[in-house]
Amino acid sequence: MNSESPSPQEATRPLRIAVPNKGSLSTSASELLREAGYRQREDSKRLTLIDDENGVEFFYLRPRDIALYVGEGTLDIGITGRDLLLDSGAKADEVIGLGFGRSRFHFAGRAGAFTSVEELRGKRIATSYVGVVSDFLEREGIDASVTRLDGAVETSIQLGVADAIADVVETGSTMRQAGLEIFGEPIMRSEAVVITRSGAQLPAEYETFKRRLDGVLIARSYVMMDYDIRAEFLAEASAMTPGLEGPTVSPLHREGWVAVRAMVPRAGSQKLMDDLYAVGARAILLTEINACRI
Repeated sequence: MNSESPSPQEATRPLRIAVPNKGSLSTSASELLREAGYRQREDSKRLTLIDDENGVEFFYLRPRDIALYVGEGTLDIGITGRDLLLDSGAKADEVIGLGFGRSRFHFAGRAGAFTSVEELRGKRIATSYVGVVSDFLEREGIDASVTRLDGAVETSIQLGVADAIADVVETGSTMRQAGLEIFGEPIMRSEAVVITRSGAQLPAEYETFKRRLDGVLIARSYVMMDYDIRAEFLAEASAMTPGLEGPTVSPLHREGWVAVRAMVPRAGSQKLMDDLYAVGARAILLTEINACRI
């Protein structure tokens, strides 16, 4: 696949999308795709699935390999972690942050051994993310030895393989159990992302795919709020619930009252209900939004 116009054969083929086959990203990615209207596998051992109705073919791959397949142009789109994308060195770009699979990437060492990353000069660092760590050290001007270890790196210090480690941190409990202490600011913050090949011209179906995912992500972040209010208080209430392009206002049979509907951020929606009640709104309702197109 390249930046030139696709051939007629390429133009009619399904959009090829890589999805994590296991791990913390797999279930959430498949749930997102189902909400967006795409078929997903029922058997976790299945490696491919064709969704003819939507013109998409899914490939279930190791999350660490996805960026490489997309960067080479073998697949059009991938869902993987930002940390895995950056570590791969693949010619692929992040195009959508998906908001799940969030984690931080930190250095850690024996409790009390380090207070800052500057103290890593001349030290041995073990990690599963050599690309991410090497790039960080180069940017910071720190000369240290980086060793790749696949699997749990927490034991590498105890075994004398490394002086410090760099790894993904979710709660920090695993490191504490190993007698390790996080130090310094996060090397990076990661989450699940949609990626495409750098500079590639994607099939037309990509725009539909992106629009669907955007619709689900917005729906997850917003709720629909309905309430009734006296017309004299409408301006104040509307300022609290501007919606995306303005609230929908309809007259009620009860004279002097109107019904208002608007999309509002899910975060803080309960406090917003209290504030609306305080200015005279009544019959305040919140309802879920399953999907939308903005």
